[in-house]
Amino acid sequence: MKTSSNISTRKLVIGSVAVVVLAAAVFFFTFFQVKTVEVIGNDHYTEDELKEKILKGSMTSNAILAPLFYSKNAAEELPYIESFNVRRSGRNKLIISVKEKSVVGCIPYLDSYVYFDSNGYFVEGSKTRDTKVAFFDGIQPKKVVMEEKLPIKETVLNTAVALSTIFAKNDMVPDHIMFDDSYEISLLYGDITVQLGKDEYLEDKMTRAIAILPQLEGQKGILHMENISRNSKTVTFEAEEVEITAENWNGGYDENGDYTGDGEYDENGDYVGPKPATALDTATERWVGGYDEEGDYTGSGEYDADLNYVGPAPTQELLDSFGDWIGGYNESGGFDGVGEYDADGNYVGANPNTSDDTENTSDTSGEEDSYDESTESDQEYDSESDYSDEEEGYYDEEG
Repeated sequence: MKTSSNISTRKLVIGSVAVVVLAAAVFFFTFFQVKTVEVIGNDHYTEDELKEKILKGSMTSNAILAPLFYSKNAAEELPYIESFNVRRSGRNKLIISVKEKSVVGCIPYLDSYVYFDSNGYFVEGSKTRDTKVAFFDGIQPKKVVMEEKLPIKETVLNTAVALSTIFAKNDMVPDHIMFDDSYEISLLYGDITVQLGKDEYLEDKMTRAIAILPQLEGQKGILHMENISRNSKTVTFEAEEVEITAENWNGGYDENGDYTGDGEYDENGDYVGPKPATALDTATERWVGGYDEEGDYTGSGEYDADLNYVGPAPTQELLDSFGDWIGGYNESGGFDGVGEYDADGNYVGANPNTSDDTENTSDTSGEEDSYDESTESDQEYDSESDYSDEEEGYYDEEG
């Protein structure tokens, strides 16, 4: 028979054990709480990206439990990761060791990007492009298979791998690498195109290009390096002629360096010529109007010399309403706002941004609005023609 004393003793023991266990748990999670995470071996991903994908769940906040409960499937969300592990270092520190796939370049394939390693093997496919990886245009394999060598010409593949290695070593990955039909190579760095030509003396060409490119900052043109050989080191830059407009004109200074707004010198004292006319300046100067109904020139009248109505003088709002259309001039070069020629006398057609709103207005007077119900059925489409990622995968994968 249990007495009240025994029951109280048992409750006391159970309560004491619970307190001890709770205190031990608090101590365990507090004493071994993760305060520092070090990531080693990463290049494509930041430390924060890796920690977010790998250290999932409340257990990973404890240095003892994290190596047991970290996300083993994180590599599925990290396509450039070959393997990784988590280990404890001290009581409050974790070390994530990452081994990345040796991706050196990528090529377009269907609507995706195929990434390959230094041996030319397909290691990953993605819908998005990694700008840290060299991107090659002009290489078009008919089929790619995961973990198999890309079916492209061996010499082209060797060139791509060699270039990727040079880019990575010098941290100078171009925006695009292009192969033409003769497999001559062009690199695009912003507004500068580097013509390397054939796969010859690539190391020498790139060494010189890397040294020259910083000097061409802010310019546009072609850096010709295709003639570099053992006996010739000739490099030429073909600058692109930039049309000077009112928008990019950098003058406005007089000969003394004072800004007047219409001076023909730039701030460095170089002569740049008069400010080019704006589109509004040209339209205003050539406007055919200015006459009143009596044929007298007033400068603001809305008729031309032949008493044809041409509307008010051109404004910026009028020109903006034209959109990309640059017409409005007649055959004689005068601006009337409706002419089908541009300021240089080139035929550009009628303004596509206007319509004849008055057409058939008399025929529609008093009639009720109606529509052809057949147009509703005309808008139907065959759902079977919709694109499906599952049916038309972005790469063929065997096995």
